[in-house]
Amino acid sequence: MTANMGPSSPLRLALAATSEDQIVYDLPGIEDQYDSLIRELPGVSVQFAMKACPVDDVLESLASRGAGFDAASPNEIAQALRTGIQVGRIHYGNTIKSDRNIIDAYRLGVRDFATDSLEDVTAIAIHAPRARVFCRLATTGDGAIWQISNKCGCSVTDAILVMVAASEMGLTPSGLSVHVGSQQMTATAWQNAFGDLAATLGALNRRGISVDHVNLGGGLPALGYLDKRGRPLRPPMDDIFRAIRTGMRQLAQASRTPLDFIMEPGRYLVADHGAIRAHVSRLSARQQLNGERQYWLYLSCGKFNGLYEMDQLRYRLVFPTHIAGEYIPAVIAGPTCDSDDAFNHGHSRVLVPKAIASGDPVWILSCGAYATSYTTSGFNGFDPLPHTTVREALSPRGRNR
Repeated sequence: MTANMGPSSPLRLALAATSEDQIVYDLPGIEDQYDSLIRELPGVSVQFAMKACPVDDVLESLASRGAGFDAASPNEIAQALRTGIQVGRIHYGNTIKSDRNIIDAYRLGVRDFATDSLEDVTAIAIHAPRARVFCRLATTGDGAIWQISNKCGCSVTDAILVMVAASEMGLTPSGLSVHVGSQQMTATAWQNAFGDLAATLGALNRRGISVDHVNLGGGLPALGYLDKRGRPLRPPMDDIFRAIRTGMRQLAQASRTPLDFIMEPGRYLVADHGAIRAHVSRLSARQQLNGERQYWLYLSCGKFNGLYEMDQLRYRLVFPTHIAGEYIPAVIAGPTCDSDDAFNHGHSRVLVPKAIASGDPVWILSCGAYATSYTTSGFNGFDPLPHTTVREALSPRGRNR
């Protein structure tokens, strides 16, 4: 753990105050991150990607700051509405939806739908008449930890066909969108996306279609992750924000009509402001088939109950009852009997206290994104972790919200 990525004071006190495994979210930290994003990208409207952290307190906190929501299903739409937000601040951002999904979203009041195919836009025209649609362009996802280049999004050529068809079917072709990949680590990816957006915008303008907004999607990276080898990931945030501001100006100048800009951050807002209090199941040493004696540290929390992304990154661990003493290299794994339930250990091991014992607490940092949404309902009988939120620093006896 590096000094600048330790837990915030509210998180640290909350983790120290509990003796039970749980996920803890620092609401002021999330709000400060939102405010920082608005300062970096003035004029951008934020639609929080709910899938990153579908926790009611977190959603309510962001809504109170002015955020809207990027929902991917009718259930997410219903949850967003329970925050008291106006339905006009929610869009259906998933390009994959059945007729029933569209009908349910429309009945809930949503009128803004993502699309990327003629089949989907036709279904929207039938089941959500006079709705607004924004077409998602495909990107390669190059430079991202999680690439999303195949399942969603279409080519510039298809986008033009889709938007023209939407207009002919009585829908409003309202916008364009992109997603550069989750935990995007380069500014180049944004520059390339703006190039495709500009080409599409120009082609639509020549066909008499003027969109009113561009959705820049998700992809903004969290800051507290380690890579598979345990090295800090250091996204070039200044370069990324500079590329986004430059691209926005260029698109605004190229558009025949005023353009609004939307972003759908997820992990950027919540990852570094959530932490897990877990405990040690066992530290053991076993001779492997190659003759090597290898230490394994098994935790009460793993891939299936909070740490789903452990195959692509390494979470920062704190052992609060073992600040000093001898440390040894070990493979970190969760409690289930599934072989995928372990940190990627094809590279280096994690240093852990040699004296650590079953039941000792472990703090897992920068896991506020996807910790609740990816968890299973109880794989191998290990329950999903409960969660709590903190509004301020706890008193010595502990005081949660």
